[in-house]
Amino acid sequence: MNSHWTYAVLLLGIIAFPLSASFDKRVAFYRQWKFLFPAIIIVAVFFIAWDYWFTAQGVWRFNPAYLLGVYFFKLPLEEILFFIVVPYACVFIYACAESYFPKLLLKKSHCWISLTVMLVSLCLGLMNYDKAYTLSACVLSALLVFFFAFVQKAPWMGRFWINYAVVLIPFFICNGILTAKPVVIYNDAENLGIRMYTIPVEDLFYNLVLMLGTTGVFEMLRRRKYS
Repeated sequence: MNSHWTYAVLLLGIIAFPLSASFDKRVAFYRQWKFLFPAIIIVAVFFIAWDYWFTAQGVWRFNPAYLLGVYFFKLPLEEILFFIVVPYACVFIYACAESYFPKLLLKKSHCWISLTVMLVSLCLGLMNYDKAYTLSACVLSALLVFFFAFVQKAPWMGRFWINYAVVLIPFFICNGILTAKPVVIYNDAENLGIRMYTIPVEDLFYNLVLMLGTTGVFEMLRRRKYS
């Protein structure tokens, strides 16, 4: 395979099953599209702006050897599609768990998980205020968890944390490929320099912001419709 297709093929692999299975009779995920796509777009706009700024500032860059060479807002097309494909797949898994395992959710313990993640994220970010990626990913994680878990007191957080743990499996595969090639090259002056294989530890928090942001807006729109 031509190396320029690497990122594009990876995205295709991520979206293929969730998209084809969206018409499963039990989950009927396509019926949720009217809530999902606005959520994806809202969060994607923020992430594209964040990505654009960090690319311009040299926090990370993209290896043209693994890209198709099409750019928008000085970002690779594949990177923009990432903010559509990955949230779609993540919320699809969330919806499947909700449909097939409705009782599979954390009850009281999810508050303690939220509190722990929030405090660890906040401390890690503020202690490394001079590292742009660490600061932004960790503080944004803390703020989002605080908002949904303690301001909104969202009951779906008990399901979200299980979904986040499950999604970490494909996350490590996907990000492992992106960082091992590497498709994405990080400036270690702007992160902790701690790697899980080849994945910066900050990616855990980055992924949390992407997942929680999309799931949160999705749930807000859905519950407003049926409330």
